[in-house]
Amino acid sequence: MDHDHMPGMATPPPPPSTAAAGGGGMEHHSPMGMTHMTFFWGKNSEILFSGWPGTRTGMYVLALVFVFVLAVIVEWLPHCRRTRNAGEFFGGLIRTVVHGTRIGLAYIVMLAIMSFNGGVFIVAVAGHIFGFFLFGSRLCFNKYSDDSHKDFPPPATC
Repeated sequence: MDHDHMPGMATPPPPPSTAAAGGGGMEHHSPMGMTHMTFFWGKNSEILFSGWPGTRTGMYVLALVFVFVLAVIVEWLPHCRRTRNAGEFFGGLIRTVVHGTRIGLAYIVMLAIMSFNGGVFIVAVAGHIFGFFLFGSRLCFNKYSDDSHKDFPPPATC
């Protein structure tokens, strides 16, 4: 059966190759513009939301600070201690909500990294490192007075 002459069954031509034009990288052409499929450097990108931060340097710096702070919060959440006076049920409920919040924020950081912007990747990793240094390494905020928990991070009991 010949599908070339059926109405509505024509196959659109493939997009032009960027490698032939000297681009060299893998890009995906969508109706909204071009999405990078490899890491790139530059302030002209979209992170998390369409059109944000755009082409303005100040908004790009704000986006980097936002991703950094989110990564620090992701590292802080499992180390906070707020259920000491809560009952068993409410303590479990609070820990569950905090865990869900942490997972949601971690996915937002992951989606920001999927913009394939090298600066976003660096600040996300730096935020996780800084957050672990502050809250996980117990060098800055030592919550244990004995050495019984020396080799293990504190449990996620918020």
